[in-house]
Formats: sequence, structure tokens, C-alpha cells
Amino acid sequence: MSRVGKKAIQIPSGVDVIVNGQTVKVKGPKGELMQELNATVMVTLSQTDAGQEVQFAVRQEDEKFERAQWGTARALVANMIEGVTQGFQKKLEINGVGYRVNLQGRMLVLNVGFSHDVRVELPTGLNAQVEANVMTISGADKHLVGSFADTLRKIRKPEPYKGKGIKYAEETIRRKAGKAQKAGE
Repeated sequence: MSRVGKKAIQIPSGVDVIVNGQTVKVKGPKGELMQELNATVMVTLSQTDAGQEVQFAVRQEDEKFERAQWGTARALVANMIEGVTQGFQKKLEINGVGYRVNLQGRMLVLNVGFSHDVRVELPTGLNAQVEANVMTISGADKHLVGSFADTLRKIRKPEPYKGKGIKYAEETIRRKAGKAQKAGE
């Protein structure tokens, strides 16, 4: 049995969950998300004393693949519900002399040591805030927030000698020692 998959998800007030076959649609104050689940997972809505909840099951609990899909489906729907109620965010720091970022409408303009500015358009459903050398990417879709933050980080990964580049705010860069100077010079 999947320990994650068998837990029901309580639906908070102000959130609507619509199940149509293998498609789950979640609407809330921060947006609307839709996810197509694997055919092995069965999703049901039920009414309890505490309110409405979403339950998940699989056809064959002894199959390893189906158990994996069971937990994955539950985690995806839980993230959708959390996303439309609270949202997700990632903070990125830009470190380096002359490195900076500007937000121009829906376009992030990064000056990170190249001969040209790098322009990146924000995907639909994401918002960005820029304060000094910190970018905050936020949105309702956890996967979209994380993948866009990773795309920005890949533009100029932090290097291990001086720490210059784009890194996550909570990330620690392992620094290397530079060249050792010869004695007597």
C-alpha cells in the first residue's frame, strides 16, 4: 500500500475540484490548474463531516508501478490545491560585480557578465519581483515555478572560486581555494 496515496486530501473552502475521468481541475483564489493523471489511478470526491475530500485508489495494490503512480497522483493534486490557495515561490540571488537584473513588463533583463543582456520572458501564470540583487519567482503551479527558476539559474551558474552567478537564496556554494602563491615571490 502507498502510505502517501492512501491519505485523503481535505479541500479547503473557496477551492473547487472537478474530476472528469483522469483529468483533475482545481480552481481557487490564485488561479486554475489542470492535471492529467495516469490511467491506473482512480480519483473520487467524497463528502465528509469536515467537508469535501479527494481520495485516490489503484486497481492492483500489489503492482509496484501502480503504487508509485498512486502516491505521485496524490502529491500532484495536493500541490495543485496548495498552489491555488497559497501559491509557491522561489528566490534567486545574483552575485557578482556589475551583475544585475531588471524587470521590464513581463521581461526579465539579466546583465550577468556576457557581452549582451540576456532577456527572458516570464511564462504565463508566473510573476516576478526584483529587489536589489534578489529575484522572487511566484505562481500557482509548483512545477512551472521550479523549472523557470532552474532555467534562470542555468543562464549563469555560480562558480566555485568567487561565487559569482545566479543561485537559489537558500543554496550554499562550496568554495574552492585559488592558486597558491609560490614562497619568495
